[in-house]
Amino acid sequence: MTAYIIRRLLQAIPVFLGATFLIFSMVFLLPGDPILALFGDKTPTDAQYAALQAQYHLDQPFFTRYLIYLGDLFQGDLGTTFRGQSVNEILAAKFPVTLRLALLAIVIQLLFGVVVGLISGLRKNSLFDHASMLVSLLLISIPVFVLAFIAQYFLAIELHLFRPTVGRGAPWSDLILPAIVLAALNFAYVVRLTRNSVIETRQQDFVRMAFGKGLPTRRVIPVHVLRNSLIPVTTNLAADFGILIVGATVTEGVFNVPGIGNELFKAINQHDGPEIVSIVTVLVVIYVLVNLFIDLLYGVLDPRIRYVR
Repeated sequence: MTAYIIRRLLQAIPVFLGATFLIFSMVFLLPGDPILALFGDKTPTDAQYAALQAQYHLDQPFFTRYLIYLGDLFQGDLGTTFRGQSVNEILAAKFPVTLRLALLAIVIQLLFGVVVGLISGLRKNSLFDHASMLVSLLLISIPVFVLAFIAQYFLAIELHLFRPTVGRGAPWSDLILPAIVLAALNFAYVVRLTRNSVIETRQQDFVRMAFGKGLPTRRVIPVHVLRNSLIPVTTNLAADFGILIVGATVTEGVFNVPGIGNELFKAINQHDGPEIVSIVTVLVVIYVLVNLFIDLLYGVLDPRIRYVR
């Protein structure tokens, strides 16, 4: 098992380096001068221009700047934005909000997805089963920004069930509506995965034996069917958590959630290259670590995986 863990950790290193290089390249090799964009309609003096170029290493060759960025990154320094703010401080203030939003979305999609998937699996080919599959297909087909605006208009503005935007401090009550939108992205996958697992588990011999022994349905379903059906769903939750944190940018922008996704949204609009690179790098690291955790979890659950050469 130790060799398998070391191998997976070593495989994550080139993924991290390749991802950071691509992010850095896409941001800083784009045409345009970020210093001039920082001043907008005004024109900086030669002294101001040279000072900012030196401060952000923009006067250095591209690969030299990338190596400087990697060196600072390995020391825990994510750099400074063009506005003079520390990216570390920004992440420390914004990331907890995104984390709370992702956790709330996980709870919502798990609660409703498992219940709908369980009923669909137990009532295969019923009207409820077909309706749930249709709703799942619709949710997969609708882009997240469209779904966010629809939910904001009907549930918040028309029906007054939620606040249309998140207030100061991002209380849990204000995060429910954006969490519902985020949960809807993976709701369909949880429903389908639970449904298929329930159908497959009900055909197993131990379930038939439980019914044959005369156990009531109210005991067989939760203890034997649901418990075993949740194994792939639970494993998939780790991947969902990484996807929710990384994919919260659009949702946080629509609902004005003061999280890391909204901060990235603003940085893109302001063409703040250092902040964009640092935030996206952190999101990539989170996604890589989550997927690494999933791989290790698979290795623990299925010994055949870690012994495959």
